[in-house]
Amino acid sequence: MNDYQAPADMLANKTILITGASDGIGKVLAGSLADHGATVILLGRSQEKLEAVYDDIESRHPGRVIIHPLDFRTAGEQEYKLLAESLQEQFPKLDGLVHNAGLLGARSPIEYYPEKDWQDLMQVNVNAAFYLSRALLPSLSRSEDARLLFTSSSVGRKGRAYWGAYAVSKFAVEGLMQTLADELAATSNIKVNSFNPGGTRTEMRRAAYPAENPESVPGAESLMPAYLFLFSEEAAGIHGQALDARAFDPGQWQQLGSALAEPG
Repeated sequence: MNDYQAPADMLANKTILITGASDGIGKVLAGSLADHGATVILLGRSQEKLEAVYDDIESRHPGRVIIHPLDFRTAGEQEYKLLAESLQEQFPKLDGLVHNAGLLGARSPIEYYPEKDWQDLMQVNVNAAFYLSRALLPSLSRSEDARLLFTSSSVGRKGRAYWGAYAVSKFAVEGLMQTLADELAATSNIKVNSFNPGGTRTEMRRAAYPAENPESVPGAESLMPAYLFLFSEEAAGIHGQALDARAFDPGQWQQLGSALAEPG
């Protein structure tokens, strides 16, 4: 992966919400965005884990982090509405939303796939992304340069046996991204993309590949240059794209954004 050196204050005066921020990629991303000037809003299911992430970021960047516990498996329309109203009272706009939360579920043939796993996966991986995006679009629309980023997967772009609801949910996320991108292309300043982190050393990866040596897989820190680039001015033209972290090249991605921004 080619490196990208983001300016230390690149995200000053930006407010970015990250789901699944209590662990794994979301936790590291929240810290990295805050380190580059952003105020970060941490969403997650575990109050205890969120508070630990909060304490770490608050110790380095006082007043630039808040937490909002939310269980996507049980949250309904009203909970998302209340979240949006609360954020609107605290922040004049939202400059970024990263859909990072997700469940893995069973690794099983479709014929034998557990119904409960299927329902939970769709609720967390798909429905929550819909509800949250819909609730926060007005806040994102008030930003002059907002970014909406859906977390995808290679199995959400080409189906693979035994990945069940996880793969199907990621195909749905790609469809949601494309639909939103097309709707917003000419009507707002929101740039919408999907982002496949690839194999990353997380608890989900460990559950999916229990026999794998964790040290053979890159850590979440290796993804930060790509994430930061996607929030940079250089990426302002990238919209409606299915991006892969392991193919990150700042120069090529900037050229992509420039080509997409050209009229006609």
